[in-house]
Amino acid sequence: MIRFAIRIFLAVVAIGILLLASCSDEQRPVVHLQGQTMGTTYNVKYLLDEAETNGVDAQRLQSEIDARLVEVNKLMSTYDPTSELSRFNQYRFTDNFNVSPDTLFVVNEALRLAQLSGGVLDVTVGPLVNLWGFGPTKRPEIVPSQADIDVIREYVGFSKLSTTPTGLKKSHPMLYVDLSTIAKGYGVDEVASILEQQGIVDYLVEIGGEMRVRGERGDGSEWLIAIEKPVTTERAVQKVVSIGTHAVATSGDYRNYYEDNGVRYSHLIDPTTGAPITHNLVSVTVIHSSSMTADGLATAFNVMGWDKAIEIAEQEQLAVFLIRRTANGFEEYASPEFDKLVTVHN
Repeated sequence: MIRFAIRIFLAVVAIGILLLASCSDEQRPVVHLQGQTMGTTYNVKYLLDEAETNGVDAQRLQSEIDARLVEVNKLMSTYDPTSELSRFNQYRFTDNFNVSPDTLFVVNEALRLAQLSGGVLDVTVGPLVNLWGFGPTKRPEIVPSQADIDVIREYVGFSKLSTTPTGLKKSHPMLYVDLSTIAKGYGVDEVASILEQQGIVDYLVEIGGEMRVRGERGDGSEWLIAIEKPVTTERAVQKVVSIGTHAVATSGDYRNYYEDNGVRYSHLIDPTTGAPITHNLVSVTVIHSSSMTADGLATAFNVMGWDKAIEIAEQEQLAVFLIRRTANGFEEYASPEFDKLVTVHN
C-alpha cells in the first residue's frame, strides 16, 4: 500500500478495541472490520443487529470503505508520485492548479488551523522535516546549520499556499505540501460518514491511532479510549476516558526522536524557527467533532508548547488535555471544554 509521509502518532490506544476483542458477555454482537491504508492499519467496529436491520452486508461495506480510502490516498499521498498532491508539488508554476473538492476541502482546513495556531501547524514544513532526518530521507550525518535551515525556509510557509474555488496556488514554485498531519483524520471522518449513510449509529472508526466514536459497544457501555503515558520504556496508560460522539487525536514527541552529542532532537518541527521543538510539553490529546480537525490541532498544540496551548484552548473553547514533563514527574492540564465533554474512568 502506498504510504503517506511518515508521522509517528503512537500516543493514543483504543482500549475499547482490546476489551471488545476479549469480552464474553456482549449482549449485542459486534462486527470488526480491519485492513491497511495510508501506511498503517484501520479498525471499524459496529453493532451487528443494527447493520442487519438496515440490510448492511459486512463484505460490501468493507469494499466500500476500502475503495474510499484508496481514493483518498490517491488524492493526498506524498509517497505516490502520481497522486494529485504529488503532481501539485511537482508543478513549478504559480498559477492555479486544479484539484478535487476533497483535496481542496482538506487544504482549506489546514490553512484555517494554520491561522488559528499562529502558523505552527504548517503543511508546507515537509522540506524542513526531511532536513532534520524525520521524513523519507535518513537521519542527517551532521545537525543542520542555520544556513541550511535558512535556504529551505525561503520556500516554506503556509502563507505561500492559497486556494481558489477550483484549486491550489503556490507563491514560490518550490513549495511542497504534505497533508499527513490531517489526512488520516479526514479518512476517519469519511469512513464514519459511510457508516452513518448505511444507518449505523453505534460505531468506532480508527486509522493509525486517529479515532472517532458514536453510540455504544455491544455490552451497552460507552467506547473507552486510553491516553498513553508519555514514556519510552513501556506502554502504559495515563488516563481512560469516554468521549461521547466525538473524535480523538493524540500527538506526542516521546517516541520519534534522536540524540546527537547529548542533545535530543524531536520529530516535531517548529515552522517559526525551522528547528525541532525544545519545550517540555510531551503529549496533547484533542477531542472534536471532526477527526481531521482533532488530528491537526493535536499537532499544532504540541508544537506551540504548554502556555500557548492553554491560551488558545481556552480562547477557542477547545477540548484539550496536556501532559508536560517536570522535574518531579508529569503534570496534567484539562481545558474546561475537555472536562465538559469527557468522562474519566480511572
